[in-house]
Amino acid sequence: MADANIRISADARDRLAAVAAAEGMSLRAYLARLAAQLLTPAERAERARAARATLRAWNGYDPTADEQADLDAELDRRLAQAEAR
Repeated sequence: MADANIRISADARDRLAAVAAAEGMSLRAYLARLAAQLLTPAERAERARAARATLRAWNGYDPTADEQADLDAELDRRLAQAEAR
């Protein structure tokens, strides 16, 4: 495995190391797992497209763009309400 040097602040490095240690992992292993789990915007869009297609085939769920915007706004409202508590 090739090594790479990444310049970040000491605070960020220490935070990542603490999170890794809490998970019982080395910082190297934690960053490798993180990199494997993260998705690019294109990968996220493809997963969303596939999920919508699955829902449409399974139960006919196929909201319009306006319905999606309304649902997103409602979710944002509820999250803001929960954070205010």
